[in-house]
Amino acid sequence: MQIHVVQAGESLWGIAHMYGTTVQSIVDANQIPEPSRLVIGQALVIPIVGSFYYVQPGDSLWSISQRFGINYSTLAQVNGINANQPLMVGMRLYIPSQPKTNAEILAYLEPRGTTVSDMLLDQAREAGPYLTYLALFSYQARRDGSLQAPPSQGVREVASESGTALAMVITNLENSQFSGELASDIFQSTAVQDLLLDNIIKEAQRIGGFKDIHFDFENLGSNQRVPYNNFLRRAVEKLHAAGFTVSTALAPKTRADQPGPWYEAHDYKAHGEIVDFVMLMTYEWGYSAGPPMAVSPINEVERVVRYALTEIPANKILLGQNLYGYDWTLPFVQGGPYAVALSPQRAIEIAKRYNAAIQYDMRAQAPFFEYYDEQGRAHIVWFEDARSIQAKFNLVKQYQLRGVGYWKLGLPFPQNWLLIGSNFNVVKK
Repeated sequence: MQIHVVQAGESLWGIAHMYGTTVQSIVDANQIPEPSRLVIGQALVIPIVGSFYYVQPGDSLWSISQRFGINYSTLAQVNGINANQPLMVGMRLYIPSQPKTNAEILAYLEPRGTTVSDMLLDQAREAGPYLTYLALFSYQARRDGSLQAPPSQGVREVASESGTALAMVITNLENSQFSGELASDIFQSTAVQDLLLDNIIKEAQRIGGFKDIHFDFENLGSNQRVPYNNFLRRAVEKLHAAGFTVSTALAPKTRADQPGPWYEAHDYKAHGEIVDFVMLMTYEWGYSAGPPMAVSPINEVERVVRYALTEIPANKILLGQNLYGYDWTLPFVQGGPYAVALSPQRAIEIAKRYNAAIQYDMRAQAPFFEYYDEQGRAHIVWFEDARSIQAKFNLVKQYQLRGVGYWKLGLPFPQNWLLIGSNFNVVKK
């Protein structure tokens, strides 16, 4: 699989000819609505076997072979060059496909209202072949141990089409907010906990297809750290006996004593010991009410991963990833208009509409662009593309993590699923 960044004056015909493929295959892979109009700086996935690399200043055959995980003599042989020959800047090398690593992939599905929309089911159906778990968000725990279920019509059937397991996401949401008080009521009563766990098991068995019970308890006070750990121990004992694995979502911490209600009760070390796996919520640095920046800048994501690995085994960690970006109106004013969430596909369409060239921040490993709307207001858009996703996949492989978890289905990003297939053998349960 090749990632190509569109340059000024390029056409799909020329790009297809460059890589020995067809215009239609590129259009289909990237779901391009107007093939005759490309955006400068737009990243395209080219569906070919292997990839090509253009030699940069300072490169050597050895450094390139290390970068792509291939023996340097094999790289020389494939390209018909002398292994000891200096490389010319700009020279094109063919990089053969490398063996794929196994990975578990989870994606959240959040129905709104009283039914699961056809659009969401279609998104789940498209993603299904690339998923280990389809995580239904969310089953809301109640103070009396009852469980408020989300709509789920059609979800089990869509998951079963691709052999995807379901994960039941249990939250402490109350009135659309994560409630520390609700969680405290649950944690302080073993009778309520037992009733809640019984209700979880009954509901999972009633619907069928569930393999994992996924706890996403957030906005907990520091005094809830130990009670939450104890609740998870109790949950694991009971849920394992019923045949389910147990996982948790963890706020993105870089140290054990990180202050704040979103961090203090999330005990990385304890979760790494208690549950079967965790998902690091490594996104929302750039968020709707905050200043413009990349949603999941790789430099910040890697800091979280490095800390997590000091507390949790690598084979228990899913790296969280967003499937969306944001469009901010400038100048940013705290408390002002919220940024608008948008899909990578929509971001490209906006850049095309306003003739904005897409730039790429190398530190954050994220694309962005600026434009002026019809009212003369300035905007900046940070989003995801094939390059930013591949950078995260490289991180997963570098640190030998369990896989990737996505928040959330509903905004189309076809390149992401193709890159999963190119990088990983998706584990099915």
